Amino acid sequence: MSMKNKKLTLVLFLVVCTALTSAQVSSSPGYVGTLFHRVRPVMQLPGPAHLEDFVKDGKLRLRLDDALLLTLENNADVSVDRGQYDLSRFALQRAYGPFDPSITAGFAPTRSVSPTTSSLQGAATLSSLIQTSNVDYAQQFQTGTLFGAGLNTTRSTTNSSFATVNPSFSSGLTFSLQQPLWRNGSIFANRAPIIIAQRGIRQSRATFQAQVSDVVERAINQYWDVVEARKNLEVIRKSVELADATYKQDKRALELGALPPLEIYRSESQVAQKKIALIQAEYNLKRVEDTLRQTIGADLDPRIGALDLDLTENAEASSTLAAVDLSDILNQALKSRSEIEAQHQQLSIDDVNVRVANNNLKPDLSLSASYTSNGLGGVSFANSATGPVVISNGGFGDSLAQLAGFNFPTYGMSLQLRLPLRNRAAAADLGSALVSKKNDLYKMRSLEQTISTEVKNSVHDLEQSELIITAAQTSRDLAAKTLSAEERKYQLGAGTIFFVLDAQNQLSAAELALVQSHIAYQRALAEVDHASGSILAKHNLSVGP
Repeated sequence: MSMKNKKLTLVLFLVVCTALTSAQVSSSPGYVGTLFHRVRPVMQLPGPAHLEDFVKDGKLRLRLDDALLLTLENNADVSVDRGQYDLSRFALQRAYGPFDPSITAGFAPTRSVSPTTSSLQGAATLSSLIQTSNVDYAQQFQTGTLFGAGLNTTRSTTNSSFATVNPSFSSGLTFSLQQPLWRNGSIFANRAPIIIAQRGIRQSRATFQAQVSDVVERAINQYWDVVEARKNLEVIRKSVELADATYKQDKRALELGALPPLEIYRSESQVAQKKIALIQAEYNLKRVEDTLRQTIGADLDPRIGALDLDLTENAEASSTLAAVDLSDILNQALKSRSEIEAQHQQLSIDDVNVRVANNNLKPDLSLSASYTSNGLGGVSFANSATGPVVISNGGFGDSLAQLAGFNFPTYGMSLQLRLPLRNRAAAADLGSALVSKKNDLYKMRSLEQTISTEVKNSVHDLEQSELIITAAQTSRDLAAKTLSAEERKYQLGAGTIFFVLDAQNQLSAAELALVQSHIAYQRALAEVDHASGSILAKHNLSVGP
C-alpha cells in the first residue's frame, strides 16, 4: 500500500472516531487533564512557611491562632495526613479508567511464493503479496455499552493470470455494539467503582479533618504548656527571691546576735530547695518550648529556631466563664464530628458493595450487533484470446467510495445467555459485603458512644476547672495573708522562722495551683471544642477542598 493510501485510510477513520468520542470526552470530568497531566516527583521538600512574618524585636511572637496556622502550614504530621487525602483523588481518576477510549492500528504484509499443481492456478509459480492495514476504535460507556468501530483494508497482488482485479483493494468499515441486558446492564452497576471512589474521597477528607483536629488540639495544649511552664518559672523565681530575702534577714540577725546559730540552717536549706525547683523549672521550659517549635516547624529554620518564643495569649480566664449545655454539645458533636462523617461514608460504600454483589449473582445476558460496509477497488482485467485486457483503472479511492455508499453491507446480531448453575464466588462476595456492613454499623454505634463519653468528660472537666479557679484564687489570697501575718509575728518576736518558711511554701504552692487552674481551664475549653467538632471553625481553620 502506498503512503498516500495509508493516509487516506487513517483520515477517514479519525473523522468517524472524533465524532464518536467528542461527547464522551466532554462529559468525563478531568479527562483532558488525565490525558495530558504528568505527575512529577518532588525532589525537595518546601521550607517552613510564614515564620518570618511573626519575628518581632528579635523574638518569635505568637498568638494562639498564629501557632495553629503555622502548625497547619509546617507540621510534618499534617503534611503526611494530607498526602493520604490527596492519594484518594487519584483513586477516582483510576475509576474512570475502564471508560477511556482506545485506538489500535496495525499493518501486516505477507509475501507468499509457492509451486502450483494445476494450470488453473494461473501461473507455474504462484506469487502473491497481501498487505493488511487496520485501525480500530473501542469505547465502553457507563451504561455498559461496548462500542467498536474499525476500518480495515487489504491490498492483494498476484501473478495469477486468472485474477480479474490485480492489484485489488478490499476495505471494510465495521460498527459493533454489545449491551449487557441483565448483569451489569444498569448505569449503577458500571458506575459503582466511580461512586465508591467519590465517597472514598469524602471519607478521606473527613478522616483528614479529624486528624487535623487532633493535631490542632495537641498544638493548643503545647502552647499552653509553654505558658504554664513560664508562669511556674515566674512563681518559683519569686519564691526563691522571697526565701533568699528571709535568709539574708536571718543572716543579718545572726550577725547581730539576735538569732541562735542553729536557726540559720532552716532558711538556708529553704533557699537551696527553691533553687533546685528553679533549675527543674528552667529546663522543663526549654523542653516544652522545643516541642512547640517542632510542632509549628520553627526548628526547620536554624535561625528562627534559635529565637526566643514570645507567647502573647493571657492564660487567665475572663470574669465571664464559658457557659455550655451538655445536651447541646452532644447533639453538635454527633452532627459535626468528622469521624461520624467518615463512618457514614464507609456505610455508603458498604451499600454500594452489597448492590454490586447482588448484581454479580444475576445471569449474564447480552445483546450484540454489528454492521459492516464493504468496498472493492483496483485494476480490473478481462481475459481474451490475446491475453488479459484492462477494463478499468481503479485503486484504494474506489474502495473507500464504495464504503461511503453503504451498498455492500454485512450485518447481524446475537443474543447470548450465560446461566451459571452455581456461583459460589458471587455468593461469598455478597456474604462478605453484608458482614462488612454489619461490622461498620457496630463501629458506628461504638464511635457514637465514644464521642458521647468524650463530650461528657470534656464538659465535666470544664465545669471542674471553673470551680477550681475560684477555690485556687481564694487559697492564694489566704496564703498571702498568712505569710504576711507570720512575717509580722516573726518580726515582733512572737513567731518562729519555721512558720514563716512554711507560709512561704504554702504561698508558692497556692500560686502554682492558681496558674495550673487557669491553664487547665484553657485546656478544658480546647477539649470541649475538639469533642464537639468545632475546634477548626472556632480558630478559622480549614483543611481545603
